[in-house]
Amino acid sequence: MFALEGDHLFTAVDQKPKTTTRLQRLANLAADPRVSVLVEHYADDWEQLWWVRLDGRAHILGPEESTAGPLDLLAAKYPQYREQRPRGPVVRVSIERWTGWEAAG
Repeated sequence: MFALEGDHLFTAVDQKPKTTTRLQRLANLAADPRVSVLVEHYADDWEQLWWVRLDGRAHILGPEESTAGPLDLLAAKYPQYREQRPRGPVVRVSIERWTGWEAAG
């Protein structure tokens, strides 16, 4: 789950059961912040197919940084986050490049 604001994408670690709080994806981001995110839309009508890819750098927001704004964005988009806000770290991706494609052209 993600939310966009300008050239930033936000995502958060939510309450879904996990075997550990030391998530490999967070360790990967700390070791190498370069990321790509692919969002696609599928439809039986292939004229409606599209995808968007963003490339950027991820940053895990620390305790000194406010997560209220990003969590508000996520809660506005996802009802389950309105009911129970994520308690885990928030990740901000600073988008450096957008690419995309659509079947309808």
